[in-house]
Amino acid sequence: MHFELLQSVSLNGSFDRANEDRIGISPQSAWVIDGATDLAEPGLLKDQGGAAWIAFTADAALSSCKEPDAASTCRRLFACLAEKFEADKQRDIQGDWEIPTAAFALAQIVNDKLQVAWAADCYVLHVSGLVYSWCTEPPKTSSESNEARALGVGIGAQRVRSKVTIENRRAKRCSPDYTALSPDTEASTRSTNCTSTSIQDGDNLLIMSDGFANIIDIYGAYDTDSLIEAIRAKGLACLASELRTIEQEDAACVKFPRFKIGDDATALWIRIIG
Repeated sequence: MHFELLQSVSLNGSFDRANEDRIGISPQSAWVIDGATDLAEPGLLKDQGGAAWIAFTADAALSSCKEPDAASTCRRLFACLAEKFEADKQRDIQGDWEIPTAAFALAQIVNDKLQVAWAADCYVLHVSGLVYSWCTEPPKTSSESNEARALGVGIGAQRVRSKVTIENRRAKRCSPDYTALSPDTEASTRSTNCTSTSIQDGDNLLIMSDGFANIIDIYGAYDTDSLIEAIRAKGLACLASELRTIEQEDAACVKFPRFKIGDDATALWIRIIG
C-alpha cells in the first residue's frame, strides 16, 4: 500500500508573515508540522525564530527518515531535534517559554495498517467510503476561543503582541499540561500519542493543522460530515478561501474570539492505494 496525494494547501496567516507550517508526503508516510508562535525576539537560534527553526528541522528529519514504523520514526525525529538544537543554539534559554515547540501529525503505512502519531493540535481524519473516524483527537471545539475571550474582547486583533497576551501564552507554555513536539526528547515522548487502524484500497486521509481545522472548530462553518463532502465537491483551495473570508469579516476578533486574525492553515487530502 502507498499514499497518493490528491490535494494540498498551505497558507500563511497573513500576507506579510512567514508560513511556519510544513507538509510532506512520501509513498509510505505523510505529515503536517505547525511551529508554535514565537514568544521572544530572535537570538536563541541566530536570527531565525523558534517556530521556523523547529518546522524546518522536523520537516527535514521526517523527509530523510526511513524507519519501519511510526514509533521508530518519532524516536528518530526526537533525536534529530535534540541534536540540532544543541548545535544551533547561541545561548542559554531565558525560560521554558522560549524553547521552540510545534504541533505535528504523522501518518505512516505499515503493511495493511495506518499508524498515526501526533502531539498537540494537528489532526488526522480517516475516511473509508461513507465512514470516517479521527485517528487523532478531534479538534478541540472552542478551546482557543474561551482562552482568548478571557483576556478581553478583540485581543486577537493585536496578533499576539500585546503584553497581556504574551504573558498569558508564556504561562500556558510553561504549564505542566502543555504538550508539544520540542528539542526536549523526554517532553516530546511524553506529549506524543500513537494509534493504529486497518486501511483498504481507496481510503482517504485528511491531515491538517489547527489553522485549517478552525473552519470546523472556532468558526463552525462545517461539521465533519459536511467538510468531507465539501472537500470532494469543491476542494481544499476553495475551503481555504472560505476560511480567510470568515477571518477577514471578523478582523476585530469579536464574533470569533482568538489570538490571531488568521493562523497558518495547512491540509493534505490523500488517497491510499494498494
